[in-house]
Amino acid sequence: MYKIVAKEKLCPVVDFMKIEAPAVAKKAKAGQFVVVRVDEVGERIPLTLADWDDKEGTVTLVAMQVGTTTYKLAKLNTGDQILDLIGPLGLSSEIDNFGTVVCVGGGVGVAPVYPIARALKQAGNKVITIMGARSKDLLFWEDRLRSVSHELIVTTDDGSYARKGVVTEPLKEILEKNKQISRVIAIGPAIMMKFCSLTTKPFGVTTLVSLNSIMVDGTGMCGCCRASVEGSTKFVCVDGPEFDGHQVDWDLVFNRQRIYCDEERQSLELWKTHQCQHS
Repeated sequence: MYKIVAKEKLCPVVDFMKIEAPAVAKKAKAGQFVVVRVDEVGERIPLTLADWDDKEGTVTLVAMQVGTTTYKLAKLNTGDQILDLIGPLGLSSEIDNFGTVVCVGGGVGVAPVYPIARALKQAGNKVITIMGARSKDLLFWEDRLRSVSHELIVTTDDGSYARKGVVTEPLKEILEKNKQISRVIAIGPAIMMKFCSLTTKPFGVTTLVSLNSIMVDGTGMCGCCRASVEGSTKFVCVDGPEFDGHQVDWDLVFNRQRIYCDEERQSLELWKTHQCQHS
């Protein structure tokens, strides 16, 4: 069992949790993820690490309420426990002194971008960060990202805060003005990562994305998380989660993300009904 030692609502549908997991915190690196199972009847879902403290023995997770498990997580409070937390899993982000890098975080993707931007800045890079959300009330961690960036650009789709527009607009402008961009790291909704990759491709800038596939065992055995990259089958849990965005078969990613939509919707409806009957 893994105890929640801090809990905070970052925005109406996004929750922050600091969880006691000393063995995970000791080995965690930027870009890695954990697999979480809330209770004995829960599904296993991957969540990329938003932060960790090896001295404190804690890891930080940020989850958006989109399915039964993330709704269950949102109901938990400080002092409650999670049944399983496995990790750190996956390959860590490549961190080196590349020169100037652009980190792009969309929606809840802002959370996993934070430790990557921090590590890149510590490695001597100039870090330009773009963060975006549909509206102001869905933005969080602007202060954290600003602290690890030399420049921070904020966008909202509806213009309710900062620059109106989507993250690919300032990304394209940066690429047009600065020929020295060494790489782009984009994390967020799959559609955002696809269009970030399409934006950078004409400029020939290495672009890494973190695929958020359906996952069960997290060890490469079940095959649920397979993706096609550069024409080859890859398993996101052991070969990723980061891949060259220019080489990802995005149509396959979208199709696989939709495989269990009906079952996920039914599961959430059943859980909400059960919650209402027992409230």
